Amino acid sequence: MFLLPGLLAAGLSIGCGSGSGPAPAPAAPKPDFLRANMDTSVNPGDDFFTYANGAWLKAHPIPASESGWGIGNEVREELYVNLRKINEDAAKASAPAGSDQQKIGDFWTTAMDEARADQLGATPLKAELDRIDAIATVKDALDVAFALRPLGVDAFFGVYIGQDEKQSDQMSVHLVQAGLGLPDRDYYFNTDAGVARTRAEYVAHLGRTLTQLGRTAGADAEATGVMAFETALARSSRKLEDLRDPEKNYNKMTPAEVTSKHTPSIVWADRLAAWNIKPADVIVGQPEFFTALERTLKTTPVPVLKDYLRVHLVSEYAASLSAAIDNEDFSFYGNVLSGQKEQRPRWKRVLDAQDAAMGMVVGRMFVQAYFPETAKKRYSDLVEAIRAAYHDRIQQLDWMSDATKAKALEKLAAITKKVGYPDKWKDYSALVVGRNSYCENMMNAARWRFNDMLSKFGKPVDRTEWDMTPQTYNAYYNPSNNEIVLPAAIFTIPGVADADVDDAVVYGYAGASTIGHEMTHGFDDEGRQFDLKGNLTDWWTKDDAKKFEAHINGKASLGENIADYGGLLLGLDAFRKTDQYKKGEKIGDLTPIQRYFLGYALGWLYQQTDERLRRSLLSDVHAPAKWRVLGPLANIPAFQEAFGVKAGQPMFRPPNLQVTIW
Repeated sequence: MFLLPGLLAAGLSIGCGSGSGPAPAPAAPKPDFLRANMDTSVNPGDDFFTYANGAWLKAHPIPASESGWGIGNEVREELYVNLRKINEDAAKASAPAGSDQQKIGDFWTTAMDEARADQLGATPLKAELDRIDAIATVKDALDVAFALRPLGVDAFFGVYIGQDEKQSDQMSVHLVQAGLGLPDRDYYFNTDAGVARTRAEYVAHLGRTLTQLGRTAGADAEATGVMAFETALARSSRKLEDLRDPEKNYNKMTPAEVTSKHTPSIVWADRLAAWNIKPADVIVGQPEFFTALERTLKTTPVPVLKDYLRVHLVSEYAASLSAAIDNEDFSFYGNVLSGQKEQRPRWKRVLDAQDAAMGMVVGRMFVQAYFPETAKKRYSDLVEAIRAAYHDRIQQLDWMSDATKAKALEKLAAITKKVGYPDKWKDYSALVVGRNSYCENMMNAARWRFNDMLSKFGKPVDRTEWDMTPQTYNAYYNPSNNEIVLPAAIFTIPGVADADVDDAVVYGYAGASTIGHEMTHGFDDEGRQFDLKGNLTDWWTKDDAKKFEAHINGKASLGENIADYGGLLLGLDAFRKTDQYKKGEKIGDLTPIQRYFLGYALGWLYQQTDERLRRSLLSDVHAPAKWRVLGPLANIPAFQEAFGVKAGQPMFRPPNLQVTIW
């Protein structure tokens, strides 16, 4: 919503004439950006998503380099321009070694040197590939898997240090299912023809990747072996919806118990001690996965394990290697899996990689230039308006007891808001960035992240940390910290200055779809199981818990659906307290409440390829964008009244069938 440099703001021209000439004509009113997006040939009661966004979607087909296109992409296009300037300025500067500017400039310069990457090929990975070549036993394969962990390669399983779900002031070791090359376990079993084609293409991609690494003799057979191994891992992996139950995915054991009961081949106490951590307990997310992993490792030929490790290592770093390796990786993950017809320009891909590698270093410069204090205050105040609306709504619930209400209100009051950027920036002084190779810089960044994670074990939890950079168009709720995190970029409406956005749109776009959405996650089917301090504990009365479950129904996307619906209600309640709502004046021939709902729909302005849609349906907990508009709005009487929705229209739902949670 704030104006990003590169966009020209309209200004006033003041002359020095005598005043005797004709009075200047009044400035033409600015066109309403909401009205410009609308397709008024569609009745809002039939399809509000297309009514609100249809003109924009028709005028903005999905570019060949993308798998989808919408408002988030338009925001990122503006971000790319600004971030590129930061990088190019840093590259030209004679910055001191170890400074932020030196790291940004050297990362950019090296990553943009495509000729150098082509010359090196896979050479930057030679030491790790040689290590894989030397594997002779299952134990050797496990040695390599643990050695690849600091490089961000989740081979066989996942392991990380994070807040203990039941003791949020402690950092615990977590062991979880992982190790798949496809986005989710259902990709390995779904019988849909499109998914079956994706599986076949994946095997072909594995074969071509192995060929690039010199495995020319039997690459097709080797690829089939890797696929069989991953399918076995997938078979023992929990489904997406089953991963949403925090209680069932919390299984505390000693390292010795994990070894004796599940993975005799992995002596966890010794493996963790090699990283200088000696936990008394670890949290095992899916014990049955580790039991099956032990069996699968023993029954899989060692050459297959080697090929599996090779392709996972190369896949992790393909984008920073030669064009041939990068293009092969894109041919599957970009084209087949997501429907992109061509790669994004290299400079944009480099900025994406930089954000993952050292985004907070760039973020410090980004907010200084592009996120003013006035914007931070506006959205900090909006959080409090949404919090107040939630407070009132909880108090008025007729299905929740006073005992549970009191605890719910305590949790609501305790939610920490993080708006725009961190108040305390993380220390990146130990991160080494040079000009040897793009891949080396990416590996150094991965090692830095791994060492940073290890350093947290045994120390007090730092609740000031952010898991997203300020230049990220996204937001999140973290149940272990009971916090909502709202990066600066999430408030942007592309091409529109913050001052030109009326409250109705702000409350729908940012208040409902982002702030209210994330705040509601603290009370959705998963978040409600954590208390005000972020501990996984049951603070509901049994009767209230039953009533809550009776109000909801769903699987993987349930939490997001609840958050969308709750966010809309909270934003609306808060908006009704504003001067704009009370005055009722139209803008663009739209009433304030109509602009509120259109502002919400603007937040989900998006279209995607069939391949991307298939991927999302199989591996994403969010519903498609269109249904994140149509679904919750059909349950809100104020929406039906605002747009004259009548019985018999698709957007009409009678009161007895409307959802009532919050």
